[in-house]
Amino acid sequence: MNNTWDAIIVGAGAAGLFCASVAGLRGLKVLVLDHSAKVAEKVRISGGGRCNFTNRNLDPSAPHKHYLGQNPNFCRSALSRYTPQNFIALVQKHGLAFHEKHKGQLFLDHSAEDLIRMLVAECDAGNVTRWQPCGVKGVRYSDGIYELDTDRGSMHTRALVVATGGLSIPKIGASGWGYELAQQFGLRLVERRPGLVPLTFDGAAWAPYAQLAGLALPVGIETGDKKTRMHFDEDLLFTHRGLSGPAVLQISSYWQAGQPIRLNLAPETDVSTRLQDAKQRSKKLLVNELTQLVPSRLAEAWVSQDPALQRSCPEVPDKALAKLAQALSSWSLTPTGTEGYQKAEVTLGGVDTRDLSSQTMESTQPGLYFIGEVVDVTGWLGGYNFQWAWASGYACAQALASRI
Repeated sequence: MNNTWDAIIVGAGAAGLFCASVAGLRGLKVLVLDHSAKVAEKVRISGGGRCNFTNRNLDPSAPHKHYLGQNPNFCRSALSRYTPQNFIALVQKHGLAFHEKHKGQLFLDHSAEDLIRMLVAECDAGNVTRWQPCGVKGVRYSDGIYELDTDRGSMHTRALVVATGGLSIPKIGASGWGYELAQQFGLRLVERRPGLVPLTFDGAAWAPYAQLAGLALPVGIETGDKKTRMHFDEDLLFTHRGLSGPAVLQISSYWQAGQPIRLNLAPETDVSTRLQDAKQRSKKLLVNELTQLVPSRLAEAWVSQDPALQRSCPEVPDKALAKLAQALSSWSLTPTGTEGYQKAEVTLGGVDTRDLSSQTMESTQPGLYFIGEVVDVTGWLGGYNFQWAWASGYACAQALASRI
């Protein structure tokens, strides 16, 4: 029957397409459905359009280093069976040029479109059927068979794979459908919230810094107490509403509402010593010496808030100088919130891994699988989330092939 499939995958993003291609190439009759007309939109817009498709520094044996979730070790099995090197080999097989940009992050030289074409070509090689746009209106389960009510009629399968992603970037079609389906079949969910997202600050408190929008600089950033402390050395970007850039996106996944973040605006510099030295040897205004440590716009914004600093170096009181050094080395500020799912790159939380097999991605509901971002596995910025998409999709496809 044309409406019966070995596997139906809902979601034509990174995880869904890759899972479909691997399953199809192993001889399964696979159907991919997506309510969006465009394929893999998140791949298309990622990495500034060049797609940071994996990270060669990933250590599959220690996933807790780069992944968050209630059980970061859940992803060890899948990541160790399909590594960054495996995906790099596939990219090379298709002749796509790429480069390492920073800290193991691999980007395509040309365009993310190339990677999308590669995924589609792999699906075509596996005779995968793709229907887009094609929404799923309802799912029923009886006697080992899933029946899906779709925009193209009723479809049946023994294996249903959910690869619908999270709630981030709704303008490209993100929805909570995968979470709703999980709940329909009694699976637990971990609370969702935006991850890898810019942080915002109160209007009045942020006023002196709003004028710095567009300014970027390398910083050290951290949050948490002694037990939960998390630290990154990355670039910071000032925005009209707060802070962004890789440093803030990374720390945002660990930041909890009400907690402060701490910034070292002059990392690898002994600010106190440098300022004391300037006081001894320089007759210039302090702000001029400060521009040797931080960008001039930031130096001016900082000095403008304290009359004691608006003097020549010898005239600045030692107390004010010490306070400035402390502030630049450990600027503590408490975000009022985030830019939300509109600007978040990923969704933290999701389908509880306690209800999933780390070997197969099958849930406690027989024949129902969850892969990619919909699962409570979230990676760092830098290609880790795409690698989870490839690895979880591969693990699921292998299980489907063994089962069917």
